[in-house]
Amino acid sequence: MSAALSLEEERADRGIPVRGPSRSPHRPDTSSYEAEDWMDQDVPDGNQPWPGGPIAMLPVAQLYAHDIPQLRPPGQTDADLLQVLWCPLDHPEHPRTALSWRSAAADTDVLDAPPEPFIIDPRYLPEPCLLSPEEVTEYPHFMDLSKELQQQVADWSNWQTAGDAVDSAYAVAPEEFYINKLSVSPGWKAGGWSRWGLTDPVPRVCSVCGTEMDPLLTIATTEWSGATNSWAPEGDQARAPLPPGVPPANYTRIVIASGYSLQLHICPVSTDHPHLELIQ
Repeated sequence: MSAALSLEEERADRGIPVRGPSRSPHRPDTSSYEAEDWMDQDVPDGNQPWPGGPIAMLPVAQLYAHDIPQLRPPGQTDADLLQVLWCPLDHPEHPRTALSWRSAAADTDVLDAPPEPFIIDPRYLPEPCLLSPEEVTEYPHFMDLSKELQQQVADWSNWQTAGDAVDSAYAVAPEEFYINKLSVSPGWKAGGWSRWGLTDPVPRVCSVCGTEMDPLLTIATTEWSGATNSWAPEGDQARAPLPPGVPPANYTRIVIASGYSLQLHICPVSTDHPHLELIQ
């Protein structure tokens, strides 16, 4: 659990430019509270409303179909824009997300000063950044493979034919080479295969129709680690160093469950069906 902070103060500490005055129709009545009192409080578990009503959500990602063609939702031929928002507090273990599918051409009524939350958990304030989408090839996670394929992947003799392309340090656990270098990419991604590690694979079925759900978006704490840095786009590892205390490759400054990822899955039948949030 992290202490709730003022959104304005956190932006100022990071040096994030202020785009204009924020407007929140649910700003808490602070007549009996000092700002310091709010900043020193821990965020309670659950979804209890703060004084004055709900808290506005923060934008997390905005993705266009012209950048990610497979993004279009089922049954919505005009929707070519996905907006992901979340409440920047724990509910109870991670932010609660909301998905909005829109038509970029029809969506012309843009607010100059959208509502913003009064307080936030600083782990859930995204650092402003632009996306440079890159298409990569993934394979199912080792734990999603059949028993037969798992045995083949874990057999070092099958990898030796690749010669120096496979690090011999993986001889004691070849499946780790598959997991780190070949199967599921680390970092933020749209689509792809589900990531595992915190738990074994669990069923991901729609709570309305029972259809198996598809991975939509992975919101990751870091883009790569020492074991998975081969996935880093060319040139990215030469970026300017992050501020002290920020984990390596944590460019968005988001921290999910002490370093894991939040995976969003959707039903392929209808976007009206609830999406699934999964920590891994």
